[in-house]
Amino acid sequence: MIIVLQKDATENHLREIVNRIKDYNLEPHVIVGVARTVIGLVGDKNGLEPSFFEGLPGVEKAVPIMAPYKLASRDAKGEDTIIQIGKVAIGGDQLVYMAGPCAVESREQILETAYAVRAAGASILRGGAFKPRTSPYSFQGLGEEGLEYLAEAGEVAGMLTVSEVINPSDVELVSRYVDILQIGARNMQNFSLLRQVGHMRKPVLLKRGLSATIEEWLMAAEYIMSEGNYQVILCERGIRTFETATRNTLDVGAIALARRLSHLPVIADPSHATGRCELVGPAGCAAVAAGAQGLMVEVHPNPDVALSDGAQSLTPRQFAQMVEAVGRVAEAVAPQATDRWPERNVI
Repeated sequence: MIIVLQKDATENHLREIVNRIKDYNLEPHVIVGVARTVIGLVGDKNGLEPSFFEGLPGVEKAVPIMAPYKLASRDAKGEDTIIQIGKVAIGGDQLVYMAGPCAVESREQILETAYAVRAAGASILRGGAFKPRTSPYSFQGLGEEGLEYLAEAGEVAGMLTVSEVINPSDVELVSRYVDILQIGARNMQNFSLLRQVGHMRKPVLLKRGLSATIEEWLMAAEYIMSEGNYQVILCERGIRTFETATRNTLDVGAIALARRLSHLPVIADPSHATGRCELVGPAGCAAVAAGAQGLMVEVHPNPDVALSDGAQSLTPRQFAQMVEAVGRVAEAVAPQATDRWPERNVI
């Protein structure tokens, strides 16, 4: 259930409503939108009726939410959420590029990459320091040393940074170095980790699991939001299917549907979706045409010697070419953007 406040509701009204919600042993989540402020109710609502709240001063209406993901749904917030980090807005009309190597291998490597991707149009530098690899014998990352190199490269290049955290015990550590915490596909349903990043007041990039349904993906976002962190970015990175010619299968329809079901920003990772550098650009174009608000792309100065995911990594030059191609697609579909998602009754 959500409680929709009247436009002229005061802070005193809000406090009284929140206290009433707590009287029912429910947890209130205040979501401030452009047109309305709503309060999401989390907890056991058996026997609770909208009429219990509709008579309170400042309340316009109380509305049951049928979707299991209460806080992430369009019913809770009608307009798109825009996550503002410094000068970068994720979820707005401007495409956001997150680019960098799969793994930080050295100070020189990440610095060279940062300058190159920044020049091509990226505003967020990605780089793995803790790598959950399929094989225990593969390169596992530089750990805190890699985070230090990533933070330095982001600072000197004037970029935000994003890196994956894989253990709840590492959340505090990774948070000290990066602007965005990434939850990888293998950890999408690591609920202890989701709750831990939910306690942080730092944006979280949530990748869809290898075989996760869209509902499971949104429910993972709900875990984070239920702990009070509403700065969640959804990332479609391809799912596992019967196809073996590509690493995964980019679910383009999931991007459009996630945009329709949720107010959270949605981006795509065409590198992991395809696993082949020659397919990253076309997949990125398709994702943006479907409504992706940004792309996460693996870029390496010399992919042939990369310690991780070299086959799907672009060179800086290839990345610049991809940004140009994707930009043309984004410009072409922009006039039809409002037609892709039919109008609905929103708060």
